[in-house]
Amino acid sequence: MDPLLHLLQHDAMASRDDLAAQLNLPVEEVNRRIADYEAGGVILGYSTVIDTEKVGDQFVTAVIEVKMTPEREGGFDRLANRIAQFSQVQSCYLMSGGYDLLVVVEGRNLREVAGFVSERLSSLEGVVSTATHFRLKAYKENGVILARSEAPARLPVSP
Repeated sequence: MDPLLHLLQHDAMASRDDLAAQLNLPVEEVNRRIADYEAGGVILGYSTVIDTEKVGDQFVTAVIEVKMTPEREGGFDRLANRIAQFSQVQSCYLMSGGYDLLVVVEGRNLREVAGFVSERLSSLEGVVSTATHFRLKAYKENGVILARSEAPARLPVSP
């Protein structure tokens, strides 16, 4: 991966001057490359990792395993793209293993997520089964540690 992309992936807020200095490139070159990546669809967006516990927004996040019937000449793509269009869906991945799709969903409460799964997701033609797992606590998200713990104090040692 281009070192510029790697730096942006870990800190999208880094100034162009800082990026240029780290890469030993002129700022104009960094600006041009970022613009090219954005125009070419390599960089699709920028996001911020937020510790929702500190903000007080208590959305419910669920990870849903979806088993599907692949379509002739389309495989899983058409149905996966349809599922990805739902506003509740935050992420959608084709997986190997015991299920076909991994879908990350957010809702205001358990009932809202359960309603989405039972009324919208499970009822789609081609969806064979789902298994829903609710996130209880986040420790790390997108490479960022959320719960900073204090270093354990050393116990006094006596002779």
